[in-house]
Amino acid sequence: MKIPEILDKIWPYLLTAATFFVILGTAIHILYRKRDTRAAAGWLGLVWFAPILGVCLYWLFGVNRIKRRAMLRFADKQAVPLPQQDAAVFSPFIEEMSCSIGKTNLVQLSRMTDKLTRQPLMRGNRITPLLNGDQAFPRMISCIEEAQHSIALCSYIFDNDSWGKKFRAALRDAGSRGVEVKVLIDSVGARYSFPPITWRLRRDGLDVAEFMKTIFPWSFQYFNLRNHRKIMVIDGRIGFTGGMNIREGNCLGDNPAHPIQDVHFLVEGPVTAELQRAFAEDWTFTTRQILEGDKWYPHLDPQGDGVARGISDGPDEDFDKLRTVIMAALATAQDSISIVTPYFLPDAQLVSALLIAALRGVEIKIILPEISNLRMVKWASDGGLEELLGEGCRIYLTPPPFDHSKIMLVDRLWVLLGSANWDSRSLALNFEFNMECYDVQLAERMETILQKKEGAARELTLEEIRSKSLLIKLRNRFFRLFSPYL
Repeated sequence: MKIPEILDKIWPYLLTAATFFVILGTAIHILYRKRDTRAAAGWLGLVWFAPILGVCLYWLFGVNRIKRRAMLRFADKQAVPLPQQDAAVFSPFIEEMSCSIGKTNLVQLSRMTDKLTRQPLMRGNRITPLLNGDQAFPRMISCIEEAQHSIALCSYIFDNDSWGKKFRAALRDAGSRGVEVKVLIDSVGARYSFPPITWRLRRDGLDVAEFMKTIFPWSFQYFNLRNHRKIMVIDGRIGFTGGMNIREGNCLGDNPAHPIQDVHFLVEGPVTAELQRAFAEDWTFTTRQILEGDKWYPHLDPQGDGVARGISDGPDEDFDKLRTVIMAALATAQDSISIVTPYFLPDAQLVSALLIAALRGVEIKIILPEISNLRMVKWASDGGLEELLGEGCRIYLTPPPFDHSKIMLVDRLWVLLGSANWDSRSLALNFEFNMECYDVQLAERMETILQKKEGAARELTLEEIRSKSLLIKLRNRFFRLFSPYL
């Protein structure tokens, strides 16, 4: 019997066997790689009961394809020098500081974060909140104009608009006077305006890179794995971080077409090196260039009394760090928890932690925009609010303009600030940078800012949620099913 005749008879068996081994291999990959048991069970069910569709969807959407080049990254974060090691403090210092104001519960939080991040807290910092682009952008441009040695700038969005052009001019002038300028923009975020400002920056002779560059910014492989960090460091000494992108909508005084409220932060003191470290790791990953020397890492003298630590988070070796810190903060809170976020899609464990804190008698306030710029995210968020309201959490809805601020305040002492939202995209799928701060003065200023937001907002009631029509409830709960992907 000839080979073609044999194949004609056995090809169905070969195809069946190949299909079986593809399904088996996919199932093994799911079991080995997926930490979340619910996600693993969902993918396994889809693969076994709809094999062709399930296998294709899993390998297209279910696999984290980011592979950091180990030889181009630092072996661990200690590989980036921190000349200000004399500023490091540990649990006894936090215990003494907390006892002086009756907040000893936060010592446990500091110990957990010590072990999780393997980085010490740094004392001697001054952290100043800057409201909207009206305060932040002029201060940032002024620092660029005063730079003498180096500028490191990382942003998710850097629009080619009126304010983007002002930043571009300041960076160009800094480069022309001999300052070493590095600009890192996320490849998707760079395309929020056209033509992308990266073209103009390169034409100005600046060193510009795009994180996870792709020809098609909507490509499914990279859509979630974005660099959402917002960091700027001048001469290794003055830092800016928070959640503010570079776009004209942030400057409310200019009456922009699409206004956005936000809070950014000026960082001075030893913890600035953590901002520089986070930028340097992303720059090395993207360009294969290592930043080193005094122009990037000078010795940093104390500038204030704040104690702070940088927390890098992303779908690599930093996976789940920020979410774990938030869970610990919720568990250790004694008196109050205040949360401001533009997108509120906490997973089941975070919801449980909020409910447990509320049942313990902790006052919980959650401040959200009443009108979101992402309708489906808003619907999914609304679908989960009834449970929180039912256990005594208080939810406030701020009027326009859209509030993009990202702040967490615990017991009026511990402040978490940075780029991350309360959703799976920030806490599991994107690269974020946040800072935890044990700082009485900063906490007082943040309390004042949050009180103003609360005063301008209206409180959402359980009766209002329950009175919504059945169609709206079904819509919200339907979209909540997709919250891990929104």
